Amino acid sequence: KGIMKMRTMKSEQLLMVFADSPQGGQSEETPVLTGEESTRLHKTSDKEFKDFMAATADQGQLMERITSEINLQVALTKVVQNKGAPGVDGQSVKDVEQDHETLVPQLRRELLAGTYQPGDVRRVWLPKPGGGQRGLGIPNVIDRWVQQAVLQVLEPIFDPTFHDGSHGFRRGRGAQTAIAQARTHLQEGLTTIVDIDLAKFFDRVNHQRLMGKLAEKIPDKRVLVLIGRMLRARVVMPDGTSVATDEGTPQGGPLSPLLSNVVLNELDWELEWRGLRFVRYADDCNIFVASPRAGLRVMERISQFLERRLRLTINTEKSAVRKPHQVHFLGFRFSRNREKGWLVYLSHKAKDRIKDRLKEMTPRTWGQSLETCLKGINTYIQGWGAYFRICDEEGTRSWKAIDAHVRRRIRAIAIRQQKRPRFLFRHLVRNGASQGPAAKTAWSSRGFWHKSARFGTHEAYGLGWFKDHLKSLIGEWAKHNLPAFPAASEPQLIFAF
Repeated sequence: KGIMKMRTMKSEQLLMVFADSPQGGQSEETPVLTGEESTRLHKTSDKEFKDFMAATADQGQLMERITSEINLQVALTKVVQNKGAPGVDGQSVKDVEQDHETLVPQLRRELLAGTYQPGDVRRVWLPKPGGGQRGLGIPNVIDRWVQQAVLQVLEPIFDPTFHDGSHGFRRGRGAQTAIAQARTHLQEGLTTIVDIDLAKFFDRVNHQRLMGKLAEKIPDKRVLVLIGRMLRARVVMPDGTSVATDEGTPQGGPLSPLLSNVVLNELDWELEWRGLRFVRYADDCNIFVASPRAGLRVMERISQFLERRLRLTINTEKSAVRKPHQVHFLGFRFSRNREKGWLVYLSHKAKDRIKDRLKEMTPRTWGQSLETCLKGINTYIQGWGAYFRICDEEGTRSWKAIDAHVRRRIRAIAIRQQKRPRFLFRHLVRNGASQGPAAKTAWSSRGFWHKSARFGTHEAYGLGWFKDHLKSLIGEWAKHNLPAFPAASEPQLIFAF
């Protein structure tokens, strides 16, 4: 409570954004405590942090490791890097960062004395791509700081006990490793998939079972008490109503992914005991069997195990026994090629999402500079390309049409910003267009969309211009999958479409 009273409540409207980024597929390096947003934090190298964690291996003193200065510093740095919105108390990441020298000793005293009380969790609702809403809990920044400190100590203890089929929210693993393992199972002839999706998993985790599993590996009761308080933190709804929680984990905090893996680890080893091949990412699980008949049998038995043993419910609308081409897993789908075997494609839903997102980022009424628009698109495409880099070349052919459509939308924005025909004519000529085509484009009676496809516009904003200013989906895929070629040949390999 002492921590929570250090700043007054803020009345400004809070941004509805994620509190923390998922851990799956992240780098194993611990960030150095430097940078524009962390200049007031002490410098700690990755090696120093690892050496400290290795030297303090007494699991009976876990709270001392959690509250150590070096662990708290690294934890705060990660929270600062993840940014995120303020919680119920209104404190921003920047506020906590500025006061960290005062907060650290008080935070340590309260944690070691067992008097630390987590604040309420702010609930926001985010739209799902397929319709509906997903609840997200945003803890206070200080609570996220404490959760991250706890995570850094507990993760090395629990992660070695997790099954190799679990890929969500684990270091060195992610969607790419999950899809690679799924393709391996398909190539072995297990071409029927039991597609299981858990209904509202994060909201229905049984606290008693979870705490029992944690107690098996955590001998320090102070840590268990702290986690129990975090699980029971009240939730403040968007209308201001405060609701008590007797089940579920606070999705949105750094510790929630680890707790979800602890719960579902029992499912993983049950599948292993039954001799089943599977791939699980968080609450999405695909089990690979040899026939539809075997798939129906597995679905029935695993459903009973989840409901009776783990007290979880399967989402019957999304779960079924399917053929590989019917399964959309983590934004990917599979297709069979007689010569090359099973290939990875972008799922239809993921393709629709990127089209919609790029359309939102390139509105015809764009009111800022063209450079600002390009910067946002480049950031999005770069992250998108890194995630979907595992797609096979055959699955990237349709991406060229998306790239071409984005380029045309950029051209339409550039034309519209010139306002008048004579301004557009001068602009096109300045950018390399011939005067004849530029004049026909500028004084055309058609609209901006038509002008964006005319020869004068293509002369000014050709593939060479876009190569220097805009990333492409197919280009990002090639960067991750094709060897480096001499600069003279790159345009032909990537942009000749």
